[in-house]
Amino acid sequence: MNERKLGTQAWQVLDRAHYMHPFTDHAALRQTGARVATKGEGVYVWDTDGNRIIDGLSGLGCVNIGYGRRDLVEAAMAQMAELSFCQSFFKTTHRPAVLLAEKLASMLPEGLNHVFFQSSGSEANETAMRAIRRYWDLSGKPEKRIVIAREAAYHGSTHMAASLSGIPPMYTAGGDVPLPGIVHIDTAYQYRHGPDMNEEEFGLLAASWLEEKILDLGPENVAAFFAEPAQSAGGAICPPMSYWPEVQRICRKYDVLLAADEVVCGFGRTGQWFGADYYGIAPDLLQLGKGITSGYLPLSACVLSDRVADVLIEKGGEWAHGFTYSGHPACCAVALENIRLLEEEGIVERAGRDLVPYFRKKIETFADHPLVGNVRSVGLMGGMEIVKDKKTREPYVPDVHIGEVCSAEALKRGLAFRANGDTMSLMPPLIITTEQLDTVFDIAREALDATARRFGVA
Repeated sequence: MNERKLGTQAWQVLDRAHYMHPFTDHAALRQTGARVATKGEGVYVWDTDGNRIIDGLSGLGCVNIGYGRRDLVEAAMAQMAELSFCQSFFKTTHRPAVLLAEKLASMLPEGLNHVFFQSSGSEANETAMRAIRRYWDLSGKPEKRIVIAREAAYHGSTHMAASLSGIPPMYTAGGDVPLPGIVHIDTAYQYRHGPDMNEEEFGLLAASWLEEKILDLGPENVAAFFAEPAQSAGGAICPPMSYWPEVQRICRKYDVLLAADEVVCGFGRTGQWFGADYYGIAPDLLQLGKGITSGYLPLSACVLSDRVADVLIEKGGEWAHGFTYSGHPACCAVALENIRLLEEEGIVERAGRDLVPYFRKKIETFADHPLVGNVRSVGLMGGMEIVKDKKTREPYVPDVHIGEVCSAEALKRGLAFRANGDTMSLMPPLIITTEQLDTVFDIAREALDATARRFGVA
């Protein structure tokens, strides 16, 4: 079979017959068929029908450096030719993993010096949870078992990561989720929980919900607070600047570990290298993924502070945890090259200096759209929340999934524009230009206008 000669419908037939997609209504997919991507270059992706789509989502918040970078392809090829695989069990190591661990430790907040590699963000968060529980066992406080997470959180789709996540539809996938020992609190979602407050006051109020929960459960029972610096899949929920420093103060006051899920925020998404830099915190554990390789190969990292790692190393004996592909040589080599390019080309600095203010200015113009109740952004991550009534903030979900309609309207016009519930989210690659951002926002407005017409909104 000459695959390159197959048309879109032939690929869709094969897809329906054999390929199970993540987070997909497969009955609905059978009716429409999948879009078949064929090529990526810069901020664009092409499909088998010849359509060029501007990727307003960086894949899934991962292709920070854009598509088609030969430097990353060649780094993978060179490493595969030299050492295609090396396990990290049995007292074995290899140079790419060691160099990448050293590089990450040099970039992150002080004290985060010990790196454990996996293949996905879900696995990184799984590792963090196992490290947290093991740390307290070895510290002689096995009763500290409860982990506090937040509503609208997304931490992955393993049993443990899905349990940490605060998106209820994920709980219907099967498997008694959420697991015991994980509780959720309200998040710093000002549009829903404090729309009439100023940002600083609301940030402190939202942080106080963590303290209230710790006191309610008993500090002696609480192991950790687990959260994303800014919440992507929850709908681009961006906390006020007063929130995170107060959260860290509370965690330290009650001897609760702070685990920062930076799978989306890491490597420039906030306009700084890490969300911890942007919000001015130094967590006890920090999880990375996605942008670590710009999505070119699967890799994630759970970075442990000296406080946590020293206890595991000195008191723990064998830590019976790991994966076949922990620290895969080619993945680590690509990550090192990706970081080199981000540094040498000044991509993160340029994004923070030039693109982030432009992005914020453009997205704020949508506040007066008749469908949009709230716009928000941090760095190059933003959302426009669609509501049925702008005065009461009444949503369309769950009665009507209007966001999916808007996403489809955007795709027809050449833009990948994600619906997180009814929040329309954008996370463009860090290498996008201001002219390309103009196109992104022009199409976004056309899609919202078309959606408004379909729903009879003036």
